[in-house]
Amino acid sequence: MMTTLDLLIDGENQLGECVLWCAHTQRVWWTDIPAATLWCHSPATGVTRSWPMPERLASFALTQDDDVLLLGLASRLAYFDCSSGVLTPICAVEPELASTRINDGRCDRQGRFVFGTCNEAPGQAAIGSFYRLGADLSLERLALGHVSIPNSLCFSLDGSRMYYCDSPSKTIRSCAYDGSNGTISDDRLFADLRRDPGVPDGSLIDAGGYLWNAQWGGGRVVRYAADGSVDRVLQVPATQPSCVAFGGAELNELYVSSARVEMSELHLAREPHAGGLFHCVLTGVTGLPENRFAGNAPRSVTC
Repeated sequence: MMTTLDLLIDGENQLGECVLWCAHTQRVWWTDIPAATLWCHSPATGVTRSWPMPERLASFALTQDDDVLLLGLASRLAYFDCSSGVLTPICAVEPELASTRINDGRCDRQGRFVFGTCNEAPGQAAIGSFYRLGADLSLERLALGHVSIPNSLCFSLDGSRMYYCDSPSKTIRSCAYDGSNGTISDDRLFADLRRDPGVPDGSLIDAGGYLWNAQWGGGRVVRYAADGSVDRVLQVPATQPSCVAFGGAELNELYVSSARVEMSELHLAREPHAGGLFHCVLTGVTGLPENRFAGNAPRSVTC
């Protein structure tokens, strides 16, 4: 039986990204990067909220406090208290590089926030890097090559391997990841999309160890087995799906963010729900609760 993704929120996001499910509050979160807006939706109540950000928000992580998020803003990392609206800066990222900003990010199995930086300059030379923010708020660069558009960050069930990509390469890579010290080794090809439509964007690992990847420009989400072979393909009613999350009380619901950036009026007429948040219920597949940042989030701190 074919699984159909349906429109859940017609947000008309320019670049919807980083969709996450909070199992504690049963809410789905995502961001619209160019609009510098954080979004949240409660399926139980039907209530959707949004918060304007001081700069573009590309990725974020849940913390031990359900009201506080760790933000990957364009130029810096910060805590954001959703109940008070207080933003608490942590540190700047690559202030010496004028054309880079934070892009994709996700917590590892130990609760450290791993993220990459992308280059927005014309030509998008590969000058971005991957970093890890520890629970003590120390920032370190990971020993991986430079990238232009980092995406697909996720971790194997036991946390021993990290998946990532440089989207223009149309490949997803896998490397051995030492959770104790962040050492990288055995970097190798995981999935090759060079003959497929679209490029790899956001990824996630399910409870069976399979990798789900949203494929920008391909209008689909692909589930890959541990050996990199294609297990199944879900068509998305949007050409530019960007990220995936498992949610719902049983973690058997799939949420997919999407974008409408750089689409012509003709294209938008054919695809009016581009930039929406899509959803479906899966059979025989469940996800995992999202890893939370292990650092202690501040409350009621004026910055």
